[in-house]
Amino acid sequence: MPAKRPPALDRIDVKILAALQRDGRSTIQKLAQTVGLSPRASLERVRRLEAAGVIAGYQAVLELARLSRPVNVFAEIILERHANRGRFEKRLGAIEEVVECWEVSGTVDYVARFVCADLAAYEELTTALIDDENLGVARVVSHVALRPVRRFAGYPESLLKHVRL
Repeated sequence: MPAKRPPALDRIDVKILAALQRDGRSTIQKLAQTVGLSPRASLERVRRLEAAGVIAGYQAVLELARLSRPVNVFAEIILERHANRGRFEKRLGAIEEVVECWEVSGTVDYVARFVCADLAAYEELTTALIDDENLGVARVVSHVALRPVRRFAGYPESLLKHVRL
């Protein structure tokens, strides 16, 4: 079955997406007021954007430091055997402490963000990755995060305006 083509975005869709990135719990009435549509028209647009997969979901943003004192580590991961890429990615996907991972260009293959209870837990995870010969991990270079300077708060509205679908 061919993939459903995303809808073309107009300026109202962009306003809806920008508003929902700022406040995913916004009521339809408030959203309608923000974008200048009726609540019914706003709801229809939101549902269309959800059905098309443009809006992939909603989630709460937690202030983890109020619950515990975890360690955030950004890890540069280099594979020695790229043939194991699929197996490696599947293994990373199964580790709940890996909260984000990107395949990147350059001298490393992946950059992953681990959030662990402490450094010992992080070391245990990365040692297991390196020691598993089936994964082909050559090296992990770790960068312990000291403090957030700016956290992800949504994509720039300017990118949404220039979408060519």
